[in-house]
Amino acid sequence: MRLRAADAKGVLETVVKSIDTGTLWRTAAGLLAGCAGLALLTGIGVVFDFSHPATGALSYMIVVVLVSMTGNIAAGIGLAIIAAFCLNYFFTEPRFSIQVNAVEDAVAVIAFAFTAVTISVLVGRARKQGEATAPRDRLQIIIDTIPAMVWSISPDGSSDFFNKRFRDYTGLSLEDIRDWARGDALHRPWMNALHPDDRSMDDWSAALAPGEPFEREARLRQFDGEYRRFLLRFVPLRDKRGRIVEWYANSTDIEDLRRTEEELRRREARLRDAQLELAHANRVTTTGQLAASIAHEVSQPIAAALTNANTALRWLGAEPPDLGEVRQALDRIIRDGERARDVIGRIRALVRKAPPLTDRIDINETMRDVIAFTRSELRRNGTSLQTQLADGLPPVLGDRIQLQQVMLNLMLNAVEAMSGSRATARELLIRTEQDGSGGVLVAIEDSGPGLQPETLDRLFEPFYTTKPAGMGMGLSICRSIIEAHGGRVWAAANIPQGATFQFTLPQRNKTESKASARLVN
Repeated sequence: MRLRAADAKGVLETVVKSIDTGTLWRTAAGLLAGCAGLALLTGIGVVFDFSHPATGALSYMIVVVLVSMTGNIAAGIGLAIIAAFCLNYFFTEPRFSIQVNAVEDAVAVIAFAFTAVTISVLVGRARKQGEATAPRDRLQIIIDTIPAMVWSISPDGSSDFFNKRFRDYTGLSLEDIRDWARGDALHRPWMNALHPDDRSMDDWSAALAPGEPFEREARLRQFDGEYRRFLLRFVPLRDKRGRIVEWYANSTDIEDLRRTEEELRRREARLRDAQLELAHANRVTTTGQLAASIAHEVSQPIAAALTNANTALRWLGAEPPDLGEVRQALDRIIRDGERARDVIGRIRALVRKAPPLTDRIDINETMRDVIAFTRSELRRNGTSLQTQLADGLPPVLGDRIQLQQVMLNLMLNAVEAMSGSRATARELLIRTEQDGSGGVLVAIEDSGPGLQPETLDRLFEPFYTTKPAGMGMGLSICRSIIEAHGGRVWAAANIPQGATFQFTLPQRNKTESKASARLVN
C-alpha cells in the first residue's frame, strides 16, 4: 500500500508539473469573461422579454466567436456548452426550466451547441495559423530585403528557392524557377546564371562533396547580360542523422571591390615607376655634385699610367734595355688601368637605370666603396673623416646600389651642412655596429650647425628641405629605400652641435623571404 501511495503521489506530481499554469489561467480568464458576456446578454433578454430562441442563439454565438478569436479554443468550447444550457433555460419553452417539451427545441439546442463548438474550434485554429504564418511572412520579407542574393539548393544541385534580390538581378520569374525546378536535373537556375567559364560541374561537385561550408568567387549574369563578380558562400543543413538535406547560399557583389583593387594595383605600379625614375634622377644629380671628385679619382690612375708608360719607354731606350724595369712599369700601368676601370664601373652602376637587385651585402664593404667616391670631395671641403666599422656584422639582403645611394646622400648632406658652418673643425664620423635586434646600424655624424627641434619630424617628408636651393626629395628617397629593405631611418641633434643621421637594416635571414617584394621597384 505504501508503494502504491508513493506511485500515486509521483504520478500526481508529474501531472501537476506538466500543467501549463499560464494556459490554465488564460483559459479560466477567457471563460469567465465569456460567462460575463452571456450573463449580460441574458439579463438584457429577460428585462426586455426577448423570448424568441433565435435572438438568444445569435447573441450567444457572438460571445462565443469573440472569445474564440482570442485563440483560446478550450474557453470557446466551454463557453459554447454553457451558452447551449443558457439558451435552453432562458429562451426555450418552458422558460426558466431545463425541460424541453418539443423535439424541434431539443434539436435546435443541440444544433446550436454543435455549431458553437465547431465555430469556436475553427476560429481558434484560424487564429493560430495566422500567428504561425506571420513570422514566416516576416522572415520572407527579411530574406527578400537583406542586401544579398540568397537561394537554396538540394543535395543533387537542383534549386528550389531564390529570394527577390536574386530574381531581380538575374531577371528570373517565379514561373521560370518552377519550370526549371520541374525540369531536368541539369537545368539549374543558379548554374545557368553563372559565367560559362565558372560552370564546371566537376569543380562544383568537388566543392559540394565534402559537405563542409565553403566559399567561391564567380561571375553572375545580370538581367541585361552583363556579368559581375560575386563571392558565393554555401552552408549545409543536416538532419538528425547528419545527412545533408539542403544547401543554403548567399552571394555578395564584389565587382566594385575587385575593380578598386585592380585600379589600386595599377596606381601602385605607376607609383613604383615614378619612384624609380625619381631615385634615378636623384642618383644622377648626386653624381653630378661629385663631378670634380670623380674627375680627380679618374685622372689619378690615368696620370700614373702615363708616367709609368714614359718610364717604360726610357728603360726600353737604355743600352742595353732594362727589361725587368720595363716589366714592372707595365705591371703598374695594368694596375692603374684597373683602378680607372673600377672607378668608372662604380659610377656607371650608381647612375644606371636598372631594376633593383637582391644581393647578400657586406655593409662595411659597401660603405668603403662610398667613401672612395667622396674622399676627394672631403679633402676639397676641408673635412676630416673617421670611421668606426665594427667587425663581424651580419650580412643584409638588399640592393647594393640603392643602399649606396642612401649612404652617399647622407654623407654629402653632412659635408654640405658643415661647409656653411663657422666651426673651426669639420669632422665626419661614420659608424657601423650591430643593433639590438641583431641587424645592422649605420650612423653618420657631423659637426655642423645641427638641427632645429621643429624640423626633426619633417626632415624625411617629400618636398621638405632646409636648404635654400634644395628640392626636398633626397631624404624622402632615402626613407623609401630603407623602409623597403625592412629598416628604419631617423635623425637626431648632437650636443653641443652637429647632427647624426642613422638607419638600421635587418639581418639577412630575417628578410630573405620578403626582400624581393619589399624593395623599391
